[in-house]
Amino acid sequence: MSNPLEPEVKTNPQGDPITSVEPEQKTNPQGDPITSAAPIKVSGGSKDLQEAAKKQRVVTPEYMFFEAPRKREFITGSEAAKEAVRRSNVDFSVAYPITPQSETMQLIGVLYGEGYVKEYYRGEEEYGVMSAIAGGSRAGVRCFTATAGPGTLRGIEPIASWPGHRLPAVAMFTCRVVNAPLAIQPDNIEISYLLNCGMIVFHAENQQDLFDFIMKGFIIGEKNDVTLPVGVACDGFFVTHARNYVDMQEKGIKLPPRQAWKGAVPVLDAENPPARLSRDAPVQKSNFMAYNIHAVWQQEVWAAVERSRRYIEQYMGGLCTPENVEGAEALIVASGSAAAQSREAIRLCKDQGVTVGFIKIRSLRPFPTKELRQLCAKAKLIVVPEFNYVGWLAKDVAAAIYGYSDAKIVAGPHVYGGMSMPVEMIVDEVIGGLTGKRSIAVPDSAIMGRDVNQAEVAHFMQNI
Repeated sequence: MSNPLEPEVKTNPQGDPITSVEPEQKTNPQGDPITSAAPIKVSGGSKDLQEAAKKQRVVTPEYMFFEAPRKREFITGSEAAKEAVRRSNVDFSVAYPITPQSETMQLIGVLYGEGYVKEYYRGEEEYGVMSAIAGGSRAGVRCFTATAGPGTLRGIEPIASWPGHRLPAVAMFTCRVVNAPLAIQPDNIEISYLLNCGMIVFHAENQQDLFDFIMKGFIIGEKNDVTLPVGVACDGFFVTHARNYVDMQEKGIKLPPRQAWKGAVPVLDAENPPARLSRDAPVQKSNFMAYNIHAVWQQEVWAAVERSRRYIEQYMGGLCTPENVEGAEALIVASGSAAAQSREAIRLCKDQGVTVGFIKIRSLRPFPTKELRQLCAKAKLIVVPEFNYVGWLAKDVAAAIYGYSDAKIVAGPHVYGGMSMPVEMIVDEVIGGLTGKRSIAVPDSAIMGRDVNQAEVAHFMQNI
């Protein structure tokens, strides 16, 4: 028999007692808790969680990139991407989780709650996400998403269609292992799948690059004579989850909105209904279409990639950045995290009395062919360390300077599957390459140039 003096204990739908400090939880018909986006009541008043976003003021790209004061913060790469989007006036973002990208897009969801991103939701899988980004860009709004590794490959079909449809957007690729046996470790082989679809591709060395390249990617890709998507790649975990110093503008400013009417093709609206979705004959399959129509359109896409060079020069300071190249017999050419390892290797080489120049590749498409031909003309040795097995950067370097340099090109050292790269491996290739010592880390078939066995090189070069 119950005690009549004992107060009734209220319980939630799960049967747990509700205490005085735990507000009653409302649920929907399915029993899930109901959350609310309504402003939180504070001290009898209300606080608008989106107040700061509403007060952001628009500034020119020139002011944002070159004039605005910056404050240094110690943050992860995922946080750097979030802060770049905060200042980029993004209209639309779609997410689907995959390691190591998930944290970035989770943080973009926080921006949505704060009002810095106008529309945001989770897609059903990567193909759907990339298709939704295509739809948003067709409608004329500024779009951002991110993916990684197998997610990149699952979404590669719609991604590869973006350039042909002339759809500006920025996609961040937090590179990781693709090949079986599956792992989630850093490996940037997926970049090789992006290089020849017609999009602009940047490779960030660190958190600062990631912050800058994302914002600048929006402005470059939306230029009238470009009108192309931009992929900003970084090496997963090494950049996304590690912390570094990033110099950032104040949160109260943002880039101008996308002005879609200035693009190379009309946006999808009431005057350009869905029947015009395919826009042009190249994407039709009808037999009466001449094959050269598609060829001409592909030429125009790649011409637009080339036209982006002037804006990369304007906003990013160049497609590559040379350091101490003049007079150096040996050069290291690298991109992404391999650039950071190369800097330390150069320091160790200097301790041994060997001066080594360095060329950091920032833009992979368009590729700095002209710049490399000038910078590498007098080098005797070029070492290209990479975080992948296939050596996609070394192949591009070799193709770019063929006939313009007599240098021996060492396509390596390589690490892959998530390994970090001991800087001693790079040092060994530099010292060994200059002294004639045979490499134990790089096979003969991966050493190119005029003074090597061309038959051995053929196997490595056949995929260029």
